[in-house]
Amino acid sequence: MKNIIRFVILFISFSAFSQSFVEQIKSVKLNESRDLRIKLPASFKSNPEKKYPLILVLDSEFLFPVFEGNLHYGNYWDDIPEAILVGINQNKNNQRESDCEFDPRTGLPAGKGGAFFEFIGTELIPYLEKKYQVGTFKAIAGIDSSAGLANAFLYKEIPLFNAYISLSPDLQLGMEERIPKRLSELQQPIFYYTATSDGDLKKFQKQIKTLDQNMQAVKNDFINYKFDDFKNANHYTIATLGIPQALNQIFQIYQPISPKEYQEKIVVLPQDFVKYLTDKYDAIEKNLGIRMPVRYRDMKAIETAINKKERFEEYEQLAQISGQQYEKTLLYDYHMGIYWEKRNELKKAIKFYQDAFAKEPIGDLTKEMMMIKAEDLKTKLPKKDKLKGGKAKDATEQIVEEVPADAPTETPTETPTETPVEEKKSE
Repeated sequence: MKNIIRFVILFISFSAFSQSFVEQIKSVKLNESRDLRIKLPASFKSNPEKKYPLILVLDSEFLFPVFEGNLHYGNYWDDIPEAILVGINQNKNNQRESDCEFDPRTGLPAGKGGAFFEFIGTELIPYLEKKYQVGTFKAIAGIDSSAGLANAFLYKEIPLFNAYISLSPDLQLGMEERIPKRLSELQQPIFYYTATSDGDLKKFQKQIKTLDQNMQAVKNDFINYKFDDFKNANHYTIATLGIPQALNQIFQIYQPISPKEYQEKIVVLPQDFVKYLTDKYDAIEKNLGIRMPVRYRDMKAIETAINKKERFEEYEQLAQISGQQYEKTLLYDYHMGIYWEKRNELKKAIKFYQDAFAKEPIGDLTKEMMMIKAEDLKTKLPKKDKLKGGKAKDATEQIVEEVPADAPTETPTETPTETPVEEKKSE
């Protein structure tokens, strides 16, 4: 009975997140209507001002579900941001073959392929930007023939897409040399992922490995390149193996601070831990077009590094972030309280801990914890600074004594421990 209940819950959950829809777009370039399969983010309707990355999938009939599942899973763990997923159906009336037509003499889209190429750039993308909340970051994905067509967008003076997921691409005339040359010249962030396998078509394997060899000579900090050569896989399983790898490559910078990142990049720094944090979120905005508040768990990781290296002065910098982005919570008062406490300015620290009583709790920080810290610090004040005969010596001391009657008086919780973040666990 329990197994049946679990199956029903799983089925309902899968159905809930799989609700994509199909709509048609009339194309002047193609002189026909094309079917689009669209999956909008869960927060789309409730966030009318928010802009989302766009992932455009060619060969939608079989690639779209793989992307949809991976995006849902990654977003659940906050490893991948919410995105607008759009697929173009191409398998009706042999459209795929004509959509990916190239001129064998020039290696450029031609005939119906040229029209399809123009349809994407001049009709589809403007249509999606106008109707949906598409942000500045756009990715395109395809396999074999459609991957070859997607690569052609790199030839434009200003590439239309910021990321290219090229699964076992059928590389057209000169692409093995053209793509590396083009990527070496670009002065904007570009993600490029490609993959083959030991069971892939021999022609494709040879071309793709030549492309990879040429890419090894590209020295351009704007280019984020990754190549996979899967073992014990065939041409068709490359998609299921490569898509999660590509999404992880593209959105790695978006992911929360992991124990690995903390150990290898943060705690090894002598100082400037808060700068590392702000640089990380600036890079998310620059590369992915996503402006977002600093995650609470990332702040906790930085707190841990500050405490370990005893760079307590950085709590003041951290408080500037928490005061702006979490102004309704007690996080700012917590950071400033620790800052003054570590400087042995106990009366100032106590005031911030007490001010937190009027704010909202966040994470593991509670009002009770702030009151306990304030009470504990009061016991450490020099005798001359304590109240005598019920009369405060000055205004600051009077503030120190204004603790709610019901506030607890136990031993305070320590500042963050040395474990920055826990590994994610399956529920």
